[in-house]
Parts: sequence; structure tokens; C-alpha cells
Amino acid sequence: MNRPTYRTLIPSLFASLMLSISFAALAGSPKSATPTLVTKDATAQTVALYKNMAKLSATTLLFGHQNTTAYGVKWIGEPHRSDVRDVTGSYPAVFGWDIGHLESGDEANLDGMKFTFVTDEIKASYLRGAINTISWHMRDPITGGSSWTKNPSIADIIPGGKSHKKLKATLDTFVAFNETLKVKNTEGKLEYVPIIFRPWHEHNGDWFWWGKGENLNKEEDYIALWKFTVEYLRDTKGLNNLIFAFSPDRSRMDLDKLPASYLYGYPGDDYIDIIGLDNYWDLGHSYNPLPLTETRAHFIASAEAISDIAASKNKIAALSEGGQEKLGQDKFWTEMILESLLTNEKTKRISYFLVWRNANKAREKMDHFYAPYVGHKSADDFVKFYKHPFTVFENELPNVYQ
Repeated sequence: MNRPTYRTLIPSLFASLMLSISFAALAGSPKSATPTLVTKDATAQTVALYKNMAKLSATTLLFGHQNTTAYGVKWIGEPHRSDVRDVTGSYPAVFGWDIGHLESGDEANLDGMKFTFVTDEIKASYLRGAINTISWHMRDPITGGSSWTKNPSIADIIPGGKSHKKLKATLDTFVAFNETLKVKNTEGKLEYVPIIFRPWHEHNGDWFWWGKGENLNKEEDYIALWKFTVEYLRDTKGLNNLIFAFSPDRSRMDLDKLPASYLYGYPGDDYIDIIGLDNYWDLGHSYNPLPLTETRAHFIASAEAISDIAASKNKIAALSEGGQEKLGQDKFWTEMILESLLTNEKTKRISYFLVWRNANKAREKMDHFYAPYVGHKSADDFVKFYKHPFTVFENELPNVYQ
């Protein structure tokens, strides 16, 4: 999740309304061929997932939730439980996980979940037919600090940097983790679970050590970091079950300077499979001073933007992370999300929307959750969202791996 600071420059509603004009040429003739992965020898299951997600995105929205089976509001570690499932009767279609602290050899990730638990849940959800995505709040390999350390470390760890070996050693921990993501298929053969891999996210903000900002990293260094990550995992180590997702943060994306603002740090079409966007900013973020009546227009505009960019590049578009903390808006699910993404053919092309975690666990203070729980005022609205034919949860997924 992002940690943005207050921004005094807010895109105007005029910029949002003009977005359709600025993107007219870009969206006028999108590529019609089925999108193909940047990993040419990807596993059959990974190829099938990507193609099926592309097909489904024309008519449906897949719903996702971070750490959904690990804990929820006032509970932790209860087998087969999820706040989403408690409310709707189904798990989400997309399961989000983070592997921060894997690079340090820790037993558990930064959210306190043992990596063995994460592995087991990824495999179990895959066998049920669900989709998994992994982000990585990696510690700074130079200082040893957290992801939120503001140190310009990229130049030291990319090829030619004095600590390049540290980056390779860090990526090797993911290679080893990926080896645990294998299950037996119906023929008794082992196959890798396909993963939507989302490293170096929200790089256009200044809250992570790999980010943008005064005294942080140069754009060309970030691009080099991304390219090396893909080339090392895919080409050197032979990982062929990854779908690579690019995900800048909406709070630092200017709607009146698109698509250039979105494409800051973009490594090129040969390195990206999913055009993602992390968007809390337009959904009631506490740092955004605009009322929801205005941010909804911006939410629609930003969804149109990534849809157009994805179409022009023959990629899939996704809201890779986001939501409204504490869900203060009673009809957030139907009026903010559903109605907005049903606005037009562009917004309908968003493949999935993953909301952040319900992090309160057993605490009495409930101030950090993004999906409703039983008894929450938006639970009934969430059930309407779940029942709508446009949205897809795990129990409604077709076989996306064939």
C-alpha cells in the first residue's frame, strides 16, 4: 500500500473531462490480436490464464483482496475463513500476497504471515481455480532498512553498480520461493502456479527506496532495475510462470499529462504484461481534499486512461491495488466501483480490481480494512456488487487455466 504525502497540485475536473479527447487517437485503433506474454516459453497454464483474463476483461471484472484468508476484522488464522467469504459465500477471484522480508531469510513476511502459509494458500487457491498476484515490499539491500527507507539505492544495485551482487542475491530468494509453488496436475505431474508478479510498485511516488523524488532515483536507473529483474528471472533463471504487472500510483499521476505521466519509468512493451494502476487517491483517500463527487469523475478518467494505454500496447489493464479505507461510503461498491467501471467500453475493459487487506486482526480498533465484514454498513451493498453479472468471484470463475 502507498504512503503518499499531501499534494498541493490536484488535477482539475476539466482535465478529467478532457481526457477522452486527449486519448482519442490512442484508443481509436487498438490492437485486435490476443495479447501475448513477454515470456515466450511461458507454461501452458500461464499462457491460458493471460489469454482468458484478456477475454474475460471484455465483459467482466474480477474481484481481488489482499491476504484474504490470513486474517480479517477481529480474527486471525482461522482455516478457510475470509471476510469476503463471510459476507458473500465466496472467496475473491484474485488473491493478493506480499513477500516482503523474503530477501532477509525471515520465516514470516512483513505482515507476519509465515511463508509456508503463503505458499500453501497460493497452491490451494490455484487448485480451486483462483488467480494469485504477488507484490514485494523489499527491504533496502544497501541500508538494510524497510521499503519505506528513502535512500537512492537503485544506482548501486543495477548492472554496473558497486552492489549489483546484492540485487542478484535478493532475486535468488524469489527464485527459491517460486520453486515451492508447484502442484500435481491430474496426470500426477508437477506444474508451477502462474503468478501475476508486481515488483517495484508505486515507483512514481517518493515513499519507497526505489521511488521517484528529490534525492531519490533517476528514471533511467529505475528502468534498468525493471529490465534486469525480468531478464534475470526469465532468461537467466528460467522462470516461466510469471505475468509481469507494472503499477504506478494514481496520486502522482497527472490526468492532464497523460499518457506520459503514467509511463514514467515504463521499461518497454517487451517487459510488461499488465498495465496496472494502484488507486486509493480517487476512492476516498484521506490525503485527497476533493469530495467524492469529483474524485469519482477522476476515477473514471484514470480507468479510461489505463484501458486506452493497454489497448494501444495489446496488454491487459488492471486496478492492481486500491480501495477505500474503512469503507465510509455506504454504497461504495455499487455507486463508486460498479457504476464507474460500467460507464463505457473503456472502463469495462479493466480486468481486475484488488482491494487492500483487512489488517485489524483481533484488535478492537477497526481502522484499516478495505473489504467489508459481517455487520459492516457496506456489507449489503457488497452483496449487490457480488451478485451483479459484471463482477466475478472465485465461485463464478470459468477454468482460466485451460
